[in-house]
Amino acid sequence: MPVLAHGVGERSDLPIPLFYAYAGAFAALVVSFLALGLLWADSRFSGDRAGRAIRVRFPARPARVAALLAALYAAGWLLLGPAEGNAGPYLVYVLFWVGLVPASLLFGPVWRSVSPFRLLPDRPRRPLPARLGYWPAAAGLLAFTWTELVAPEPAAPPTLLAFCAVYAAAQVAGTLTYGHAWLDRGDPFEVYSTLIGHLSPLGRREDGTRVLRGPFDGLDAVRPAPGLVATVCVLLGGTGYDGFSGAPVWVNALQTSPLGRAGLGTAGLLAAVAGVALLYAACLGVAGLVGGARGLAPRFAHSLVPIALGYLVAHYFSLLVFEGQRAVILALGLDRLGVEVNRDVVGPGTIATVQVVAIVAGHVAGVVAAHDRSVRLLPPERAVAGQIPLFVLMLCYTLGGLTLLFAA
Repeated sequence: MPVLAHGVGERSDLPIPLFYAYAGAFAALVVSFLALGLLWADSRFSGDRAGRAIRVRFPARPARVAALLAALYAAGWLLLGPAEGNAGPYLVYVLFWVGLVPASLLFGPVWRSVSPFRLLPDRPRRPLPARLGYWPAAAGLLAFTWTELVAPEPAAPPTLLAFCAVYAAAQVAGTLTYGHAWLDRGDPFEVYSTLIGHLSPLGRREDGTRVLRGPFDGLDAVRPAPGLVATVCVLLGGTGYDGFSGAPVWVNALQTSPLGRAGLGTAGLLAAVAGVALLYAACLGVAGLVGGARGLAPRFAHSLVPIALGYLVAHYFSLLVFEGQRAVILALGLDRLGVEVNRDVVGPGTIATVQVVAIVAGHVAGVVAAHDRSVRLLPPERAVAGQIPLFVLMLCYTLGGLTLLFAA
């Protein structure tokens, strides 16, 4: 079934019975919440202090030069490629955007390691303002999500070239002004890759030391900063809108709205992001009242990262499997040799299983991360009670994610 909201390709979904998906998700969350409340009384994660240091000789500069050449190759396709069978959109939307998820999960913050913008000299003219935080990354991710899901012609080369030109100009200007510190917080794709990379066994401490560590220790190392909650909410809201955008009722609304497809799509995307953020803020506000603490929202933002990862895997797994093949075939000219996408490489049952397991596992991991942070920040007598609003939050996200998954 074609998913019109995607920039390219289609996402193949086969719903399993929704009742069993709901029942399994609810049982997993309840059991994990009760088990943690009974058996996990003290914080066990060490964040940036955890892990065993390892020596890895990574040829950063050659890798960044190679990434620059790959980016220029993709730009060449967008500028000079044919109208039909242009590999450029597939290289950007599939191999880069979606491919960063498994790459970062396996190898850590890969875009930081290979980003061609880090070839620029690290000579800041002024320090990066602390209040800026992750807000530039949140804005950049929202702009890319809009380009992919809402823009009138998301796969048209001029659309992608316009986004890439603005993105590159922003990164060059930010790096020349603030040095590489800008890329840590201002490059939306580096932030995206780094957040997911916190769940990788191959971690990187703040001082640059590479370590082997547990995923929850890496997740615990995410430091609160302005705009962090907004960044994760953009990821959650964007994938939520992606799921809903394939529903027949929304497709009909887009086709008949007086605002036009782009106008109503923009409103829908912003509403999805705002809804995720408001629900999170409301539940964390209640958790603060129950637990007797203030300012909890930034400190629990890390618990949303595995949830966002679960949504990304659920929504883009089949797209990467099938359209990733198409990207390679077109980019290497194999289509002229008669090579076609193999639709039998992954079965529908496997796709459905991966989707449901990804969402449920992401939320269970979020419950674990939130529980460990709760017993660290809240008084012992209020730690479990203070987590009830967080459990409600996870439950709402889980049921909403499954509903949107099967609605497409």
